[in-house]
Amino acid sequence: MRILVTYASKYGATEGIAEHIARTLDAAGHTTIVRPTRANDDLGGYHAYVIGSAVYLGKWLSEARKVVRRNTTALAGKPVWLFSSGPLDVAITEAAKRKQLAEATPKHIAELTKEIRPRGHRMFSGSLDAARLTRLDRLVRMSPGGKALLPDGDFRDWSDIKDWATEIALELDELPAGTLPDDRRT
Repeated sequence: MRILVTYASKYGATEGIAEHIARTLDAAGHTTIVRPTRANDDLGGYHAYVIGSAVYLGKWLSEARKVVRRNTTALAGKPVWLFSSGPLDVAITEAAKRKQLAEATPKHIAELTKEIRPRGHRMFSGSLDAARLTRLDRLVRMSPGGKALLPDGDFRDWSDIKDWATEIALELDELPAGTLPDDRRT
């Protein structure tokens, strides 16, 4: 089965998540293609899709939103999963982390869900390397008093990402014959 894992990433954290998802799907016997989204991409030609974006100010990056909207016909009726990367965790309990991630769902996910009916959406913690930020992003990160509002560090939970990708692989393996485009499972 050919699966496209496509992502919009500003500083590379979301790209890392997409690559981890693809490696997990490959290990489960699927063929994955990983590539960044571009607003004018044609997403046709795949059996399933995993689409993700970094989240800034509560929104997916515009190229990710645009590529989904532009490809609603190609995605219709296909297995699609969405993921978001953004909140930065600090030392909090696992229960608090799950609650925080659930509450951090980007504004556009409900709208995109109506358009393409994905099988799921998962929010993952992100990472931040302040040294790589643009000047504007450095300013957004700071409080008026000059204190950093967001911590530096990599807060991605690799085992959670792998578990979610494994769930996707299992769900794809359990699809009844005839539900994939061209009824092929290659």
